[in-house]
Amino acid sequence: MKLKTFVLLGLAGLTLSGCDSVDPNSPLGKRQAIFKQMLKTSEDLGGMLRGRIAFDETRFVSDAVELDRLSRQPWQHFPQVQDEGDSRAKDEVWQRQARFQELARALEASTAALVAATATPPLQPDDLAPAVQRVEDSCKACHEEFRAF
Repeated sequence: MKLKTFVLLGLAGLTLSGCDSVDPNSPLGKRQAIFKQMLKTSEDLGGMLRGRIAFDETRFVSDAVELDRLSRQPWQHFPQVQDEGDSRAKDEVWQRQARFQELARALEASTAALVAATATPPLQPDDLAPAVQRVEDSCKACHEEFRAF
């Protein structure tokens, strides 16, 4: 009898543990995946400039291009009506769409400027630092207004 009870409790726990996962095909799941890719890419760029990762000009250029590509993707996955799920987006995303879109365009402009800064080799980390800082500042500005920590 105790074995049956433990098995049933274990199965119930497994079933419930899957309930708080995000559907990767939902708008929330898609934008979370993009934001995770953006974070990883920007951390690598910053790491190269700050000496945590060896500076590799070819990789820096390709990562800058990738970050620029990614910066244009998550916005389409913010539906007009607030979605359900464990989102870190504040309600203001849907209440203040014009400002949210303004900050999204600012991020896109800063990643495009970063790509432009990589156009003339040889690249020097000190010359790239201001462009990376602008990208980081764009991320921070949006997070401060629209992300629940």
